[in-house]
Amino acid sequence: MLTSHRNTSQGSPTALLDAVDHSVPTAPADDSRSGGHVLVVGAPGPRRERLTRTLRATGHEVSHAPPGDVDRRMAQAQPDAIVALDDRGAPGAHDDRGPDVIREVRTAPAGRALPLLMVTDGPGPSGVADMLRRGADDCIPEASDPVELSARIEAKLRRVPVPVENLPRDPRTGLYSHAHFLDELDRELQRPEAARSGGVLAVVRVAEMAALEARLGQRIRREVAERLAGVAERLGSFCDRLGWDDDGHLLMLLPGVDEETARRGLEKFAATVAGTRFIVADENVRLTPAIGWLPLAGCADGDRATGQARDAVQEALRHRDLRPVRYAPWMHGTPHRHRRPSLSALIRPALSALSPVLALLLGVAVPFVLYLQTYALGWDLGSAMYWVVVAGLVLSALLIVLECLFSLDAAARPESPGAPYPPASAVIAAYLPNEAATIVETVESFLRLDYPGELEILLAYNTPHPLPVEDTLREIAARDPRLVLLPVAGSTSKAQNINAAVTRVRGEFVGIFDADHHPARTAFRDAWHWLSNGHDVVQGHCVIRNGESSRVAELVAVEFEAIYAVSHPGRTRLYGFGVFGGSNGFWRTDLLARTRMHGSMLTEDIDSTLRALGEGARFAVDRTLISRELAPTTLKALWNQRSRWAQGWLQVSLRHLWRSLRSPVFTARQKLGLFVLLGWREVQPWLTLQILPILLYSAWKAGGLQRLDWAVPVCVLAVLFTMAAGPVQALFAWRMAVPELRSRGRWFWSYLLVSTFFYSHFKNMVARQAHLKEALGDRQWRVTPRAAAAKAVARR
Repeated sequence: MLTSHRNTSQGSPTALLDAVDHSVPTAPADDSRSGGHVLVVGAPGPRRERLTRTLRATGHEVSHAPPGDVDRRMAQAQPDAIVALDDRGAPGAHDDRGPDVIREVRTAPAGRALPLLMVTDGPGPSGVADMLRRGADDCIPEASDPVELSARIEAKLRRVPVPVENLPRDPRTGLYSHAHFLDELDRELQRPEAARSGGVLAVVRVAEMAALEARLGQRIRREVAERLAGVAERLGSFCDRLGWDDDGHLLMLLPGVDEETARRGLEKFAATVAGTRFIVADENVRLTPAIGWLPLAGCADGDRATGQARDAVQEALRHRDLRPVRYAPWMHGTPHRHRRPSLSALIRPALSALSPVLALLLGVAVPFVLYLQTYALGWDLGSAMYWVVVAGLVLSALLIVLECLFSLDAAARPESPGAPYPPASAVIAAYLPNEAATIVETVESFLRLDYPGELEILLAYNTPHPLPVEDTLREIAARDPRLVLLPVAGSTSKAQNINAAVTRVRGEFVGIFDADHHPARTAFRDAWHWLSNGHDVVQGHCVIRNGESSRVAELVAVEFEAIYAVSHPGRTRLYGFGVFGGSNGFWRTDLLARTRMHGSMLTEDIDSTLRALGEGARFAVDRTLISRELAPTTLKALWNQRSRWAQGWLQVSLRHLWRSLRSPVFTARQKLGLFVLLGWREVQPWLTLQILPILLYSAWKAGGLQRLDWAVPVCVLAVLFTMAAGPVQALFAWRMAVPELRSRGRWFWSYLLVSTFFYSHFKNMVARQAHLKEALGDRQWRVTPRAAAAKAVARR
């Protein structure tokens, strides 16, 4: 690149701009060439007019664009070159006007490859160097001869451009071409093992690439890679070298980095990309990065290593949950194939079937033998554990009573919105073979919602084979454009459906619903009152609408009032944070885009809650924000549902409890709540079982059950207080219930009796079995069909 800052004319310091007026000789005519179309960028005024006359006098066609309007003017008539006035020295001009013009030209797609010359007012060597680094092709002082300006423009126009792919590195973006990135990777792999510590190769693709290409063509691949590279560069030094390939993958080389540091850096990169709105080909889009990676240790060939990372990318694309996927050999060539079942996987179902027996052995037999052995050694551990168990049961009952009392003082919904009603989106996640009987009714209930702003209803669904109900849904969508159908190919979970939907929604906030939910007409309006007044997520009140279907559905209907009308508001008031319950929850779209749902978690809703809370998000609970759903109608369906819930809570506890207690984000009050929610609830089912081995031990020590003193005042009071917690909760559930359930007084009396003498023990049994299933690695999701009739069975 030729750059000169000599004053090649005599006299006036603005010879270039004054040349025509003062008859300075111009370039000799040359009929064999055309001057080309030059776009002059600068504010209207004498300087721009003199530059225009100079260019026209040297044989160029000239058009104008004021700063801020370059992209539109280029779209009207594509120029061959751009000459911009750097007016930093002009009176009242900003010092960064020159760099602003360069940024504006280079940001516009049509201006990236055009020659850009800056006409400067003597900014000095440092100013010229800064403009060249920012993307200017040349700088010429205003004191230069018009012949020199014309020659410089002609030189740029005649020069054959070098394709960026042929350069080792794109000088504008810093991206290596594919071939040169592989050279860099091979150079790193050829270093002796002793000379390189750690190192990771990562490949990134966006899930929306196919849709973008369908609309904008293959040229979009490079632009997307550049946007991703820009995010990586903003995050700092976690990535050493960046490249791209013809398929639009961003290639990352992280030498000298251990696996854990690389994983954290890639997670931060993914969350940043997902939380950013990008301008791609003049469209405002969200991107979902899918990241595959592998350590460099053991790699010998860069091309093969890159291919393996691409295999991991395919696995990451299935989930769209922003988690980087480490390459494993089973992924090679078949992203949907899973590993061959091991012997432990074959015997796991049998062990799971025996889990009630295992629970008795672990929870009763083992402690009883332990108490006997320690007694023989002179330690009366059994008697000490008796008081531990009593204290634990009393504490559990006290926490229930406190939640009930605090629910009376739950925060009320703000009376008015803090901002005008923005566009909103409802996402209905569905597995169509499971929801075929209810989905049309659900969609029609959403189309009847009353919301002052724009509302779209996006049905994100998966199905292994076409179903007749899809034709009905397409007819509804053709009739009402608010309904958007989004089939999610390859999805195996609700989480994947939500992740696919979140980048497609247009709303500023998103309501998430299961496929059997019928929200209240004003649900979205009411949710915005919370979100516009400082909250990021609001969880509503899920009400059972098929309680008359069976005694099981009736039981669940009252239990949901105890959960959503009493426990959730009470816990939020008591501990200072709410919880997203998986449906009838409303998220700010930006937060949901960064958080996503992790399909590997059986309760992806609680997992997403903990991750969002860890970012400082504010959760509210509103028992007046109602949506009606279906309940399980058989004991087997209820067992399967609650078993999944219990196992999912355990997964969340194992992943988040210790991390949350150490986090500086949470207050001491919130940490206490997290300990109760994630720690104590996992201990309690086993603690309650300890009463059996303790009684057996006490009877053995006393010489028989008839010799035990059952009338110890402290014990009697503890038992009475513990048993009273259930009736108190039932009373508060009736007091806070929605009117249609509050009128069913018999249901609450029935719940009180069944819960005290059966249901609480049933849930403890479910929790203990779920713990054993998780320990055995049995994480099978058992789907139960839904139906619209009274015999409806819901999995959620």
